[in-house]
Amino acid sequence: MEEKEKENEVVQLPENAFRELKEGEEYQPILSPDKNYPEVNGWSVTWGILMAVLFSAAAAYLGLKVGQVFEAAIPIAIIAIGVSTAAKRKNPLGENVIIQSIGACSGAVVAGAIFVLPAIYMLDLHADFLKVFIAASLGGVLGILFLIPFRKYFVKDMHGKYPFPEATATTQVLVSGAKGGNQAKPLLFAGVVGGLYDFIVSTFGWWNENFTSRVFGAGEYLADKAKLVFKVNTGAAVLGLGYIIGLRYAAIITFGSLAVWWVIVPLMGLIFPDTVLNQWDPTITATVGSMSPEDIFSHYARNIGIGGIAMAGIIGIVKSWGIIKSAVSLAAREMKGKGAGQSEVLRTQRDISFKIIAIGSIVTILITFAFFYAGVMDFNLLHAVVAILLVAIIAFLFTTVAANAIAIVGSNPVSGMTLMTLILASVVMVAVGLKGEAGMLSALLMGAVVCTALSMAGSFITDLKIGYWIGTTPKKQETFKFLGTIISAATVAGVMILLNKTYGFTSDKLAAPQAHAMAAVIAPLMNGQGAPWLLYAIGAVIALILDRCKISALAFALGMFIPIQLNIPLVIGGALNWYVTTRSTDVATNKARGEKGTLIASGFIAGGALMGVVSALLKFGGIDFNYDAWWQNHLSEFLSLAAYLLLISYFIIATRQKEEKK
Repeated sequence: MEEKEKENEVVQLPENAFRELKEGEEYQPILSPDKNYPEVNGWSVTWGILMAVLFSAAAAYLGLKVGQVFEAAIPIAIIAIGVSTAAKRKNPLGENVIIQSIGACSGAVVAGAIFVLPAIYMLDLHADFLKVFIAASLGGVLGILFLIPFRKYFVKDMHGKYPFPEATATTQVLVSGAKGGNQAKPLLFAGVVGGLYDFIVSTFGWWNENFTSRVFGAGEYLADKAKLVFKVNTGAAVLGLGYIIGLRYAAIITFGSLAVWWVIVPLMGLIFPDTVLNQWDPTITATVGSMSPEDIFSHYARNIGIGGIAMAGIIGIVKSWGIIKSAVSLAAREMKGKGAGQSEVLRTQRDISFKIIAIGSIVTILITFAFFYAGVMDFNLLHAVVAILLVAIIAFLFTTVAANAIAIVGSNPVSGMTLMTLILASVVMVAVGLKGEAGMLSALLMGAVVCTALSMAGSFITDLKIGYWIGTTPKKQETFKFLGTIISAATVAGVMILLNKTYGFTSDKLAAPQAHAMAAVIAPLMNGQGAPWLLYAIGAVIALILDRCKISALAFALGMFIPIQLNIPLVIGGALNWYVTTRSTDVATNKARGEKGTLIASGFIAGGALMGVVSALLKFGGIDFNYDAWWQNHLSEFLSLAAYLLLISYFIIATRQKEEKK
């Protein structure tokens, strides 16, 4: 009996896991820093590699097919728990973190690669397996190397200050899986509810995934004439994400979205009703007044979000300059042999030696330089030097922006930052005399490296936060992240080339919307046309004003960039968090209900993510239900709203259940 109680205690997340620490208070992870636990071994590495291959292939297919890359961390964590339980592994928590960390490279590399590299085929440029593989690999490795010096700041120094929604959900899954029994029931039951709910929508389309104001006659009129529309995604996973983010950040994000959708989009329709604004994109042939609110957002207003994200990133870089300097100086001290030895540092705070990071970064940059010099036709030494300087500086500085975005909202605005990188790269490369096909290929390869680096940095900070909460060894996570990156890059390159040969990126069978956007932007720039600098500038000014007002510019800019239907559920989830944690006069009861809500929200995210993978695999196997006609019917949206209200009611009722007495 005592042994059983002891085991339950080992897998209990501490009370201060998700809040800010008081002065002098230390966070003690589940796995004691003074002991060693099974982490890296044949079991965890083999399963990690297998997960990286499987999820890279599935994510690449789904991302190219519909433009969405699902987050693989949670499904992999669930599978890791399942296989370790089936094999009756002893103390598998550390092993499961390693499996998840290696396997999660899939989503990061896929997002980095498919957002840019298909544009090479769309523009009829030459790209073989080696080019795609090397670009994705180099970007992933740079992202890991550039992030490691900031690990301590994001996961330890900022403990409790950032919500880390995806890391929270994944940690809850891993811990609840280790607990087993009654303690895991709330998360497991919520996972079933959320998973089935999202699976029914994504696979069978029983009800619409969005509820919009167009279901009413007045709403249709406002959308057509005033360019004013309301949309909310009624999925379980996004609702759970909003709960974990909390009302404060969710409100800022949503206000950013409303500023674009309810102010800027209608104003553009009012000011330019008969104007075709296509100076930077000749493919635009419709007048602003004839466009839908969604088209105005994607063609114009979203660029304001890109400018805001870029300026918020610059502000973040300036504010974190001290952290950047301390990371560099620490690396310099260690290079001189003056740093603390690994034996003096707690196991849970040991990183790869900064000496190795510095040397590895230099070697990777040199290899990238050689790749640019040899991989692009008409490239001379000046072009290669300029290209590598741009890539190294942008990737390093925007690493903190990617990590910040993931820490705040769980969503990495990597496509926005990459688009800005492509524009800057195109402008600079044209200035140094590289145009035409060679210029386009160079800019796309540069964009691919930066995109994968930033995607990897954002993904990896999630893994490291999970490890911090649980108490694994950062050095081991960091070391084997490189292996997962190489495996994922090879898989993605193979799948991408296979899909291009099977369907073709120029056909309508592979949407690849981000890559289409990159191709549409880069071609006119390389042919002497411009970019929407005014829209970028507006976003930058908004970000500056918000920062002076002490409002999170990055959160607001993310709201301007992400579609409204994915932002409204965040504030609904945040409001649920506020309601659940304030409706009792007893502080202890509110706290218990809040923790129960976190478990349920994590279950929604986990179930939705896992069923997203299942739905993707079914589509990959040719099982695809056509429900487009039904979704054109407004009844599907009313049914969607009814299902959403039932889901919210379940959430509220479930948090009212009393905790079991221990």
